[in-house]
Amino acid sequence: METFYEVMRRKGISRRSFMKYCSLTATSLGLAPSFVPQIAHAMETKPRTPVLWLHGLECTCCTESFIRSAHPLAKDVVLSMISLDYDDTLMAAAGHQAEAVLEEIMTKYKGNYILAVEGNPPLNEDGMFCIQSGRPFVEKLRHVAKDAQALIAWGSCASWGCVQAAKPNPTQATPIDKVITNKPIIKVPGCPPIAEVMTGVITYMLTFGRVPELDRQGRPKMFYSQRIHDKCYRRPHFDAGQFVEDWDDESARKGYCLYKMGCKGPTTYNACSTVMWNEGTSFPIKAGHGCIGCSEDGFWDKGSFYDRLTNIQQFGVEANADKVGGTAAAVVGAAVAAHAAISVAKRSYDTAKAKKQAPAASTNA
Repeated sequence: METFYEVMRRKGISRRSFMKYCSLTATSLGLAPSFVPQIAHAMETKPRTPVLWLHGLECTCCTESFIRSAHPLAKDVVLSMISLDYDDTLMAAAGHQAEAVLEEIMTKYKGNYILAVEGNPPLNEDGMFCIQSGRPFVEKLRHVAKDAQALIAWGSCASWGCVQAAKPNPTQATPIDKVITNKPIIKVPGCPPIAEVMTGVITYMLTFGRVPELDRQGRPKMFYSQRIHDKCYRRPHFDAGQFVEDWDDESARKGYCLYKMGCKGPTTYNACSTVMWNEGTSFPIKAGHGCIGCSEDGFWDKGSFYDRLTNIQQFGVEANADKVGGTAAAVVGAAVAAHAAISVAKRSYDTAKAKKQAPAASTNA
């Protein structure tokens, strides 16, 4: 199988353009420039990795997001970086022909292919709520996963269960890590995940030949280590106690914080406020709607998306949004008072010192 570099050269891509691509890839992964040679070496020497992409209970929004990636372009990932050998949404083959390809790749690259899963398996009625290839999806998932190198759980459906698993969950929709327990699973939650986050995870695995560092919930730390609130451009308004009180009020037009309108940014870990969507154009908060926390487990069963968080004391200074503005003002007032007191004390000290030195100066004269 050809390497990524061989494919690019065959397409007429220059060495200079290839190195520029590697630099952009390092940047998109948040890596230092020193990693560029490592990425280039991997692209030059490693054959493209076979990827099998399965779909369970889901709406295909993860695929829709993936094909809109700009850094790297989805076409470069699919046609050059990996060998996407099975995806019943994107592939031309269908029926028996498609299933024959699936079995062929599983046999030929046993233990070396990556299984990407979008959606989840329902377990009720022996899995009969989702039938694929003439059998329950849960059976197909177990069959394809048994010889996979690792699994990627695309989106909140595969990672957490998402809306299909909402109470009372009549189909018993279940996240894939509850079914596949003997393989490494990288969870890339979101409804859907950000396109560049999806391609970034694949790029990292192809470059370094290993699963990226994961947090305690199985998410890549490079994209899920910070809360949206931490890097939100509206954060200064939160700290200043400036909030939107009603949709389309004057505060909304000024771009104030959406916390009181139910924004879940303070408790949601994702890269939305830094990577953003549509080639870095925007994200829900920038478009005027609060975060609904779609990359967090159980977000669908935590009440209305417009119910504000009532207790965020674990985040220190952000003890209470109603008080934070007053607290900030009090802190500033205290600082001003302290500065004034210090200034008065310093002037008193200087005056007393001058009086003590005056007689001595007169005597010497």
